[in-house]
Amino acid sequence: MRYISTRGEAPALGFEDVLLTGLATDGGLYVPESLPHFSLEEIRSWRGLSYSELAFKVMHPFVDDAVPADDFRKMLDETYSVFTHQAVAPLVQLDTNEWVMELFRGPTLAFKDFALQLLGRLLDYVLEKRKQHVVIMGATSGDTGSAAIEGCRRCEHVDIFILHPHQRVSEVQRRQMTTVQGDNIHNIAVRGNFDDCQRMVKESFGNQSFLGGKTQLAAVNSINWARIMAQIVYYFHASLALGGPDRSMAFSVPTGNFGDIFAGYLAKKMGLPISQLVIATNRNDILHRFMSGNKYEQHQLEHTLSPSMDIMVSSNFERLLFDLHGRDGLAVKTLLENAAKGPVSIEDYRWKHARKLFDSDAVDDKATCDTIREIYEQNEYLLDPHTAIGVRAARNCRRDPAVPMITLGTAHPAKFPDAVAESGLSVKPPLPAHMADLFEREERYTVLDNNIAGVQEFIAKHWKNA
Repeated sequence: MRYISTRGEAPALGFEDVLLTGLATDGGLYVPESLPHFSLEEIRSWRGLSYSELAFKVMHPFVDDAVPADDFRKMLDETYSVFTHQAVAPLVQLDTNEWVMELFRGPTLAFKDFALQLLGRLLDYVLEKRKQHVVIMGATSGDTGSAAIEGCRRCEHVDIFILHPHQRVSEVQRRQMTTVQGDNIHNIAVRGNFDDCQRMVKESFGNQSFLGGKTQLAAVNSINWARIMAQIVYYFHASLALGGPDRSMAFSVPTGNFGDIFAGYLAKKMGLPISQLVIATNRNDILHRFMSGNKYEQHQLEHTLSPSMDIMVSSNFERLLFDLHGRDGLAVKTLLENAAKGPVSIEDYRWKHARKLFDSDAVDDKATCDTIREIYEQNEYLLDPHTAIGVRAARNCRRDPAVPMITLGTAHPAKFPDAVAESGLSVKPPLPAHMADLFEREERYTVLDNNIAGVQEFIAKHWKNA
């Protein structure tokens, strides 16, 4: 399995190098040169497999010989053994043919655990084999940071620097990151928004001279292909649980950076019958505006009750654009350069091709709170604000009531008590037992100005062998 850049100019790499590289040298994102394809008969044969066994079937073609099969199986068993539900990603029924897939049963209560618990183990395996040390630099809008720290904190060959927007994540999200102790863990609160943090990460990957040639950066954001790879699995898992592949499925995905829903797009391309993918966004609705009107234009980023989706520059959207443009890297590069200057559109026939699979909706804070309250009153089931956006978008965009609609439950409601309170409910979602003392733990983080030079100087000074 080889991987190529979405901008067409960087060399093709194997899995190990892609795992450690993050952004390609031409500024693009890595995607597989070709995708594995599974027949309906093969997918059908996976019914009854455990989650980790299914993960092996779906992911091993991407890893290939970088990790021997037995080692990879063991890694997957360890990854999903730390989840608090035997099904790993259980499905909860809301209504007729309407479901929530709970992706928050991992250690940090968010869907990011599915990929980042595995990514930490993959990094340790490859770095030990290479006798190499790396510096992880990542940006988070709330959940990636804690999942990355939890997944990588035991890695012997890694220093972790996570940037989050100062005072723009929930208190639970912040404390999940800043209360983890370790000499190799560094939390940086940037006086800016998530897009500022993400821009610093991308620019730093493009020019790593501030590290003095002593180490290299590794990515934990969804620009890292391993993140996307791990997220493909739960689309197969949900389908098989509800009668797939003999019936098609529809999915609604709360998304800001487009990684989670891109994984669903890949699952379809790999042979899973999916009839509809709903892009569910909040007021930061660049993806909805593109998918509904073929106009990609950045607006001012707004702070909402669903902070993990407060993103205006959706990195993984580039991967979809690459496919929509016939895998023409130069066309993608030109389009994104133009998008940095103002609004852009793509050819009408390309946009219409995307609309065959994708629908979209933008849900504001009031509708989010209304949905949290309505679902609780109907089912005594509590949604976090991101999942509530997914449920509302699913109901607004659903094409065929006969097709099961599955909303990806991206986070535990205990991470967002303010949103639950604002919905008018008196219930307060309790933290799970392993996090019950979260508000008593000591925090440790550094607040820095929205200035890339200052952030790079901090990293250069504080990584282990500096």
